[in-house]
Amino acid sequence: MHAVLEVNEARSPARTVVNALLIMVIVASAAAGVFETLEPAAVRYRILFAAIEGVAVGVFTIEYALRLWAAPEREPGAAAHPSRARRAYALSAFGLIDLVAILPFILSLLLPIHPDWLRVLRLCRLLKVARYVPALALFTAVLRSERRPLLGALLVMGVVLVLSSGVMFLLEREAQPTVFASIPHTMWWAMVTIATVGYGDIAPITAWGKVFGGLVMILGIAMFAVPAGILATGFAAELRKRDFVVTWQTVAKVPLFAGLDAARIAEIAGLLRREVVPARYVVVRRGEPADRMFFVMGGELEADVQPAPRRLGPGQYFGEIALLYDTSRTATVTAVTESHLLALDVADFRRLLDVHPDLKAAISRVAERRLAAGPAEAGPPGPSGR
Repeated sequence: MHAVLEVNEARSPARTVVNALLIMVIVASAAAGVFETLEPAAVRYRILFAAIEGVAVGVFTIEYALRLWAAPEREPGAAAHPSRARRAYALSAFGLIDLVAILPFILSLLLPIHPDWLRVLRLCRLLKVARYVPALALFTAVLRSERRPLLGALLVMGVVLVLSSGVMFLLEREAQPTVFASIPHTMWWAMVTIATVGYGDIAPITAWGKVFGGLVMILGIAMFAVPAGILATGFAAELRKRDFVVTWQTVAKVPLFAGLDAARIAEIAGLLRREVVPARYVVVRRGEPADRMFFVMGGELEADVQPAPRRLGPGQYFGEIALLYDTSRTATVTAVTESHLLALDVADFRRLLDVHPDLKAAISRVAERRLAAGPAEAGPPGPSGR
């Protein structure tokens, strides 16, 4: 049950069906909560909305119970303390979201709560989609990693909000005693102005008030640029981190680097650049200057060599001969299907071989064997036997 409910890289028909069912129920439940606020639809489709709510409550209750039951499988060794593992799931972010999904039904049985408040709680079921959408998980990771600079920016914005409200209250109180009746009343103007929304419901009429209001608008543009820049930097850093992890894992699977330790693999992964080429794209052409070698991570390519073309697949590499012997390309390599490659520039290639003589010896032996067999720029067969 844990394997069926948990989202991971391994694929299975049962997990696909269960995930699709849960997403459909989440969307249907949220849509029903939205359309119930339309008076004609609420009357006409009352039975349908009630049926959707009943099915959603049933599905989410069963899901919560099964996740709670299978929680000890989340961590190795947790079977010895199942209650601790279940408590950890119940108090986790996703555990609380799963509980909120069934909370409206429970509260409606126990407390006299207005239906509109229950409807808002039902809309919180949309948060369950975060389990199935990697982009939302990325956003959460960025907020977590950048929480300190974001809190600092929000603190500065709060200080500016209070100070600008106080100054504008002082400048406009006599001219508009009912509009700018107090600093809390003026804070609405400050929030609208700093956000550069400009509703116009509260506006200064004195000369100094207008001047100060213009300064607050300019300051507001700069203030909102700060958290935007922090988030952009956080997203870029998080994407680089995840790309590095993926690259490290793929480099570790290349037979050429199979015997290297984690530190060396991390060093190589930092030098490689990921590229995606479409089908029928010529990656290297015979006779051209050589500036990179390539590792095949996915897809299929063909090297135009004699006596017969050679197919290249995941785990293989090509382009190293021209770099080793400082010659032009000895073969043309074309993508047969869309292919994922890792490129290593010539400067990084030579520096890497200088630092790791054993790696240079391994590549040189392969290149000599291939040159003796015939000109080609393709590495040795990978796990696929090509």
